[in-house]
Amino acid sequence: MNSIRFKVALVAGAVTLAGLAVAGPAAATPAHRATAVQAQQPAVPTDFVDLPTSALVADGRPHQVTVTYRNDTPADRTVAPQLLVESPDAGPFLTPEDLVVERRTAHGCWRPVQTASQTGTLFTDLTTTQRTLHPGEKLKQVYRITVVNPEARGTVQPRVALYG
Repeated sequence: MNSIRFKVALVAGAVTLAGLAVAGPAAATPAHRATAVQAQQPAVPTDFVDLPTSALVADGRPHQVTVTYRNDTPADRTVAPQLLVESPDAGPFLTPEDLVVERRTAHGCWRPVQTASQTGTLFTDLTTTQRTLHPGEKLKQVYRITVVNPEARGTVQPRVALYG
């Protein structure tokens, strides 16, 4: 059930983002510039690599989750790490206020990551985490999740979005 809810949330979110990207700037842009606007649209993932899930721990302490992926293809590949936090099937659904998500920077600092919510799933933004991996390169992104609502229950699902 959660898998279906994830896929519905992903498709709905991608369609919404793509629709906003097309309708917003394109509606106010002269026809001769429409091609340039379309070229600037964010890419939509073509596939996902799901990584092992873990229980959401509601103990008020930070817990690390690492998202890793190796580009084993012979070509460059655009990827984006993402965290999904699933609510229980029977609810109550999680809200962004239930937890704090942070991402470790290349310098070792922790930066807050905003989450959005759709159909009972919290998710991190893909557009700000996209990067290109050359053949043989590895992606490693470390997140820290702190549950601030002691009643929160759910599952953490790390994954990698693949483009192209």
